[in-house]
Formats: sequence, structure tokens, C-alpha cells
Amino acid sequence: MVKQNENPNIFIRFKDFLKTNLIAGLLFLTPIAATFYFLKILIKWLDQILLIIPAQYRPENFLPFPVPGLGVIVLVILLIITGFLVRNYLGSKLVSLWERIINKIPFINKFYTSVKQLIETLVNGAGKDFKRVVLVEFPRDGVYSLAYVTGVAVGELQRKTQKKVINVYVPTTPNPTSGYYLVVPEEDVIPLDMSVEDSFKLLISGGIINPEDPNQGGDK
Repeated sequence: MVKQNENPNIFIRFKDFLKTNLIAGLLFLTPIAATFYFLKILIKWLDQILLIIPAQYRPENFLPFPVPGLGVIVLVILLIITGFLVRNYLGSKLVSLWERIINKIPFINKFYTSVKQLIETLVNGAGKDFKRVVLVEFPRDGVYSLAYVTGVAVGELQRKTQKKVINVYVPTTPNPTSGYYLVVPEEDVIPLDMSVEDSFKLLISGGIINPEDPNQGGDK
């Protein structure tokens, strides 16, 4: 009887061993493989930049072997030169002219503005104007939205309300550069402990990437 019971137990332990380690390996290797695959596609795509160079002047004509990622170097040099040009007086005038032309083209102007705002937000720091992360009941009672406190309402906004109100910004997903400006009683917001950076990960991913509770480690 002992031997009959041991065989199923060994099988169950072996099955659990395979399942546990398979999942652990999958969780570890899948992000690595996906990242390398993304970088491979990105580098291959950036190498297409070399096509703008006349064939006789392309690097492969002077190098004994192809260099993957050479397009990245060309792109960096191109960005530096472009940045230098647009920062001078003539360049800034040309940029202003270009944006005035773009703003007159339907649909294209919305897309261009959204992309520009997103890049500016990422480059300049996503949360430099956001003081803290909160939850507010929006767009209706019982439904909560992630929001950022941008300051305390002053002047007429504060005088004509019966409670102390604060300025909050409710971003949209997956583009947090667009959203809603709300004036909300301070007592009606729910403060969160997550950082602005973590909240942006949550927003841009549509809730797929959830930051860890900063207080979780201390509760254990």
C-alpha cells in the first residue's frame, strides 16, 4: 500500500516542479526575448535611414563588413544637427512657418499636435507640474479616475465655492497629454501613495502595468 501511494505523490510533485519552473522561466525569458526582438526590429528600421544617403557614399562601400545599428548613429547625428539648426533665429522662424502650415491641414494638425505634446511630455519630464496623484469620482459618482493635483484654486474660483477646492488634471488613456481640467473640493479626492512615474505607466498601459503598493513591503 505504501508503494502504491508513493507513485502518485511523486508524479504530482514532478508535475508541480515542471509547472512552477516552466512559469518562472516563461516570466523571466519572455520580456527579455520580446525586448531583444523589439530592438532588432527598431535597429533594422533605423538602418533604413541610410537609404537617404546616395549609394556611392553609403558606409558599407567603405567598410569591410556591414555594421548593424549604423542607422542609429546616423539618426543621432541627424538629430543633433537638426536641433542645432532649429534653435537659431532662422531655424525658429522656419519651424513657426511649418507649424502654421500644419495647423491649417485638417486631421493632420490634430495628429501632429498630439505627437508633439507627447514627445515634449516624455522629454521634459512627465510629472514636473504634477504635485501628487489622487483618485476623483469622474465622470460620474461611483466611478473613479486617476488624476493629478496641479495646485490650489485661487481668486474667483475659490471665492465662489463653499469648500476649499483644488485644481486637478484627469488625463486620458493611452495619451496622457490630453484630458480634463477639474476644480474639485479637496475633501472629495482620495490621495494615493504611488509616484507620478508609476501612475503614468498605469495610464499609458491602460491598467495592464500596475505599480506595486509602496506600503506593501512594510506590511509584511
